[in-house]
Amino acid sequence: MPLAESDFDYQDRLAACARGERAALRDLYVQEGPRLLGVAKRLVRDTALAEDIVHEAFIKIWNGAAGFDPARGSARGWMFSVTRHLALNLLRDHGRETPLSVDHEVAAEDDGFDAAAHSARIHRCLEQLEPQRRTCIVHAYVDGYSHAQISARLGTPLGTVKAWLKRSLNALRECMG
Repeated sequence: MPLAESDFDYQDRLAACARGERAALRDLYVQEGPRLLGVAKRLVRDTALAEDIVHEAFIKIWNGAAGFDPARGSARGWMFSVTRHLALNLLRDHGRETPLSVDHEVAAEDDGFDAAAHSARIHRCLEQLEPQRRTCIVHAYVDGYSHAQISARLGTPLGTVKAWLKRSLNALRECMG
């Protein structure tokens, strides 16, 4: 059963992976596997592909744990970054495995869709949000938390969290044009 993020030492578990402690990788998988799968599924829109991505992500986490640099960011964030990059690379290198509607295919061709550029644009738009609203968006769409979980985590009324999410999504839509 996963622990609360504040009770789980991601950096310590990565250091243990770097020392070859397989139990540390299992701990990381139990703690973050479901959320990493959610991130991959949202990106590739295919459960089997997402499972493959998460599997590959944990291999990269195991093999790359010694190279993790806490000065560049959190251990948990690094794990999510590994997973997102694998999913985006799959989309860029192989195209979507699940068929899109003709409208989406035409729009993507017309726009010259580039997943990496799109990702960078999203990050720029997220940076324009107030920190609390950005945190809500990340908890909802990266971490997979429910509105109630976000409310409890931030100590903010549920209605406020819902309003922040709605306004933030509208702001992101507008920013993305």
